[in-house]
Amino acid sequence: MTIETPGNFWKDYELVDSGHFEKLERFGRYYMSRPEPKALWDKSMSDEEWNRTVNVRFKPGAGFGKAGKEDSGTWEKVRKMDEQWAIRYGSPQKGLDLTLRLGLTAFKHVGVFPEQAPNWEYIYRNTAELVSMAAEKGAGRPKVLNLFAYTGAASLAAKAAGADVTHLDSVRQVVTWARNNMELSGLDNIRWVVEDALKFARREAKRGNLYQGIILDPPAYGHGPDGEKWKLDECLYDIMKCIAAILAPKDSFLVLNLYSNGYSAVLGETVVRQAFGLPADCPGIECGELVLKDRFGKNLPLSIFVRLRR
Repeated sequence: MTIETPGNFWKDYELVDSGHFEKLERFGRYYMSRPEPKALWDKSMSDEEWNRTVNVRFKPGAGFGKAGKEDSGTWEKVRKMDEQWAIRYGSPQKGLDLTLRLGLTAFKHVGVFPEQAPNWEYIYRNTAELVSMAAEKGAGRPKVLNLFAYTGAASLAAKAAGADVTHLDSVRQVVTWARNNMELSGLDNIRWVVEDALKFARREAKRGNLYQGIILDPPAYGHGPDGEKWKLDECLYDIMKCIAAILAPKDSFLVLNLYSNGYSAVLGETVVRQAFGLPADCPGIECGELVLKDRFGKNLPLSIFVRLRR
């Protein structure tokens, strides 16, 4: 199991401090304070220092932390700032250069999960390898499917590497947001799908369609565009069995990311192994945690990942 953090080269994002169930972050030129249930320790900076630094803070609303309302609330602006702004992610890997639009949503999110940067690097690197292999064989470009794709940074990483990308989310507004990020990043021709992820995966399995890369970052709870209910505990294994049927058996990769509290990397790896029928000694599978480190050296674990390359 490995622990991964974004590279120090990313100048447009920083976790400044964490503690007392909050985190202080910088996105571009703006600083914000948001609730963070995993920040169990003391802050390294004083409350006065936080208040002098922050542009905006998120105030939890009624029901915050309950199923379906985990991140609901409002933003309190302390200093003047734009409603929308953009940050750049320029990787040391040549060609992975993304521009992402950010904004203050009613659900604590701003349009990007910075801890996911190591996954973007993995997706870009492995997609680029598959593109090169396909070119040598005279084959078509590899197909990459991104489920629960949100505002699309992972989709953009795969597209920047040369894949044919299908981006799926059940919320039309975030798909529009992802399309805007594609245009800002100078990319094009991503296939956009607004649908329930499990329904789509089942249909693809029935059709026998295969993908060379599959990415999924399912929430703990959610709804499809037609009211389909998603509960991670009940649906994760089912969707992973569908994924096992549509991931190409050779020259392919999988990235599974999970945020749900109580889910460990070992649990995620076991789910993948069982869904794919992989033996315990199967090479090519790895798991770990995605972590942000603040200025004071405190590690804030935020999600777990499982990756499979074959």
